[in-house]
Amino acid sequence: MIDSRSPLDRHQILDRLHELLNPSQIETDETSLQEASVDRFKKYQSAHGIFTAPLPVAIVYATSTADVASVLEFADENLVNIVPRSGRTGTEGGLETSVADTIVLDVSRMNRVLSIDPENMQVTVEAGVTLQSLEDVLRAQGLTTGHSPQSKPLAQYGGLVSTRSIGQFSTLYGAIEDMVVGLETVFPGGRTARIKAVPRRAAGPDIRHVVIGNEGALSVITEVTLKVFRHYPHNNEFRGALVDDMRTGIAILREVITNGFHPSVARLYSPEDADQHFSHFSQGKCVVVFVAEGPRGLVRATSEEIMRVLDLHEHDEVDPALIEDWFDHLNWGQDKIDAEKVAMLDSQHLGYTTEVSANWSQVADLYDAVIRRVREEYPHAEDLTMLGGHSSHSYQTGTNMYFVYDYRIDASPEEEIEKYHLPLNAIIVEEALRHEGSMVHHHGIGKYRTPWTEQEHGTAYPVLAALKETFDPNGIMNKGTIIPAQGAIQPEAAQPQSRESGRDLESTDS
Repeated sequence: MIDSRSPLDRHQILDRLHELLNPSQIETDETSLQEASVDRFKKYQSAHGIFTAPLPVAIVYATSTADVASVLEFADENLVNIVPRSGRTGTEGGLETSVADTIVLDVSRMNRVLSIDPENMQVTVEAGVTLQSLEDVLRAQGLTTGHSPQSKPLAQYGGLVSTRSIGQFSTLYGAIEDMVVGLETVFPGGRTARIKAVPRRAAGPDIRHVVIGNEGALSVITEVTLKVFRHYPHNNEFRGALVDDMRTGIAILREVITNGFHPSVARLYSPEDADQHFSHFSQGKCVVVFVAEGPRGLVRATSEEIMRVLDLHEHDEVDPALIEDWFDHLNWGQDKIDAEKVAMLDSQHLGYTTEVSANWSQVADLYDAVIRRVREEYPHAEDLTMLGGHSSHSYQTGTNMYFVYDYRIDASPEEEIEKYHLPLNAIIVEEALRHEGSMVHHHGIGKYRTPWTEQEHGTAYPVLAALKETFDPNGIMNKGTIIPAQGAIQPEAAQPQSRESGRDLESTDS
């Protein structure tokens, strides 16, 4: 069926928004709109003041669930694209405006901590609450969410939940989907749904997961209820080791985890990546890092197991004080983002990451394959100043791999992404899928991994497509995110030509 509704022009959209909201909730300053048209995927272009995405018609600051519902009802009736946002720390283009006259719907002013319930070990917050501010309140009461992504000072709960965020202590506390026990969300048309917070239920499929990870392509999250944990920072024990190769490090991680132990931090860095973080002691070797956290008895048992496993492998022990110092400087805030911008402009040098996951039996081969292909096939390998990776989130069945690549930019700001980031990202995604892993571990699909969404899900893809068709039949939610969309402005995936890789990829479609 062809939709015969005529789109509203920018002035008409703004007029209607002013009928729905207070003027203080509507931002139309051109500089603010330009900055709202992109996320950190285009950080180099943005640093040069270059904005090529369609300009939003406005940034709308919701202050209540009713505001969100009214804007989504209006947008759905008039086919106006919506890009939801909160903390603005996205890295995969999920916040990028892909069609003209988009409304950026910002929930950062919905920033109340609604309740802290230490008896049931829960906290309920609005979507604009920052993770750091909540942690500060909880830790004063001896509690923690256990969630600590690097973006902790800036990230807000709407974005954390909608991208299936993960934190640096995930091996102990889990990822955001393990922490969410209930939530409120608003679908197109203004339909509000509340999922109650209970320990567990077997009342059909777990519908939390329709919402968690939807990246604003299905709904806007307005409220979240999470688990909290007791906090024992004075019990922390730190362990570090140098090993000769990634396979040894992976074997160490695997044995500690599959033996049933859960350090809060369990990491492995390649020599190249380690040199960025631990150059004062890494000695050109791989670095293994552990932190044991929790009640004293559990910490002692976990620390003893880590040392037992390390002793099964040839390694050099690292002074725990060096690991503790690293641990204290993990996160970044606006000051580091500002410093990164200055450095980019000064040195024309940039670093990016692509994170994937795989089972234990495949992850070492995946790492080797990516490094080999980049060195042998990537046409601008001479511009790379660093190529490596690290594992930072492990599970009973496997681990993630964070590939890190830094490069000197011998291109205009407009050409940088096409020349460097996209083809390197493509190699990593291709190899993750070829090795039966996932093309994305926690940053989300955004708008730049959508060419592989169908391949990622295989025969389950129709389930994902049906969710989009059911909850967003008019296609107004974050067009081009997760699922490629006709009419959305997206770059072609810059996939290196490799007949061998192509055959392998096709064989994984089943």
